[in-house]
Amino acid sequence: TALAPLGIEAGRVANATSTVALVPGSLAGAWGYRREIRTVRSWTLLLLPPSLIGGVTGSLLLTRLEAKYFQLLVPWLILTAALLFMMQPALVRLMPSPLASAQLGKEQAHAAPSRKMMAAVVIFQFLIAVYGGYFGAGIGILMLSALALMGIPDVHQMNAIKTFLAFCINGVSVVIFVVEKKVAWRYAPTMAAAAVAGGYLGAHVARQVRPWLVRWFIVTVGLGLAGYYFYKQFA
Repeated sequence: TALAPLGIEAGRVANATSTVALVPGSLAGAWGYRREIRTVRSWTLLLLPPSLIGGVTGSLLLTRLEAKYFQLLVPWLILTAALLFMMQPALVRLMPSPLASAQLGKEQAHAAPSRKMMAAVVIFQFLIAVYGGYFGAGIGILMLSALALMGIPDVHQMNAIKTFLAFCINGVSVVIFVVEKKVAWRYAPTMAAAAVAGGYLGAHVARQVRPWLVRWFIVTVGLGLAGYYFYKQFA
């Protein structure tokens, strides 16, 4: 994490402090996407409970286990998510599920997802939330890849859901970290200010950009992050 070079002893404290700093930024980003969030209310409500429960579970694990247990998986998870997000248009066309053509949360009528598909989405989001509460690197691209495969065609809507759920995951995790006294408060304000500016401005700028450009920007960032973590792991 960003705090590691600053000499904080425990990796869990660095992760906890980073999460605290990200909460205001996530909230600012969610506020910036408030119009899009209203159009995907169905998905948001479906994925909110597993996000909250998973966030609590992951943060509790972090207070008891070192983050190194997930660090080995990070580059592979991010690489897989980036590739899935890149191939989403082709993969969705091959999906037999009603979600391949549905646009859940849109104003017009749409095909309802099957119970099996809804259960799969909920379980996957729970696992992402556990990972997010525990370590969190690349959680955004993981959620975007899942949402893309679920048939949500609009990248701005996917970003809106991702940003709101990230705020929820980080928010419940912060409660655990504060209670467990794992936060280095002297570093949090500066990081939080930067996160707020980035979260709100990012939502505003992304809305002005064509969806295909946003998609390829996300893929590029995801591949870059995967390369960075592969380098850290094997260098």
